[in-house]
Amino acid sequence: MSNGNGVTATLSNAAEAVADKASNVGSAVAKRARGAVASAKKTAKKASKAVSKSAAKAKKAVSKRVAKAKKSLASASASAKAEVAALKRKGAGKKSAAKKAVKKAAKKGAAKKATVKRKVAAKKGAVKKAAKKVARKVTAKKAAVKKAVKKATRKAPAKKAAARKSPARKAAKKSAKKK
Repeated sequence: MSNGNGVTATLSNAAEAVADKASNVGSAVAKRARGAVASAKKTAKKASKAVSKSAAKAKKAVSKRVAKAKKSLASASASAKAEVAALKRKGAGKKSAAKKAVKKAAKKGAAKKATVKRKVAAKKGAVKKAAKKVARKVTAKKAAVKKAVKKATRKAPAKKAAARKSPARKAAKKSAKKK
């Protein structure tokens, strides 16, 4: 089916050339795309490595600081506990010594009181008799004094009442006497 001019051959050559060119261009684009993808992957890997490294450094730094803080808190707690224990020991020693001294004094006082009671019990009989006599005399004297005081208090208000008369009343009495 040729018309003799070679048009078909020319057209087929041109089509092959276009196809070759398209495949070459496509492969070049694909090559460049692969390169871009590869470089993007490399960059992503580098970035992820850098991020993981910096995260690891930050984590280490934080863990070190936390460890230091824990140690310092533990040492402070231990020293505070030791101080409290020392203070308790000092306070407890003082308290126990004071308690012992009080107990000893109480025992001595009880013993002294017992001996004094025995001695006093013997003398109490004579003392009671004398005290009763004195009490009788004192009560008699008190009664006499109370009577005298009562008499004196009765007289005193009467005098006060006379002294309290108002000057208006006095003037009225004088004017009544003159008439």
